[in-house]
Amino acid sequence: MVTNIFMTFAWYGHLKFKDKPLVWVILISWLIAFVEYCFQVPANRIGHYQYSAAQLKTIQEVITLVVFAVFSLLYLREPMKWNYILGFALIVLAVFVIFKKW
Repeated sequence: MVTNIFMTFAWYGHLKFKDKPLVWVILISWLIAFVEYCFQVPANRIGHYQYSAAQLKTIQEVITLVVFAVFSLLYLREPMKWNYILGFALIVLAVFVIFKKW
């Protein structure tokens, strides 16, 4: 979850600073992303002993959606619309399909 918080700020945090030069926000985003990679790379290595790469990616996407939904509501002050919730729910259904032992 720590990595997703960092990446969400790296990718979307600059949206509140539209008056800043693009080069400035790119550099700040790269610095934030570097910290995220310092957490994500070891987590994937450790996690791959237990989960397949597809399962790791699925876990990461669901955590990303949860973090992004909270970020969007609290930081960007954007509403959560019904179609966003439905779309997220369909992704959760995909998690079931990926992790079910068939």
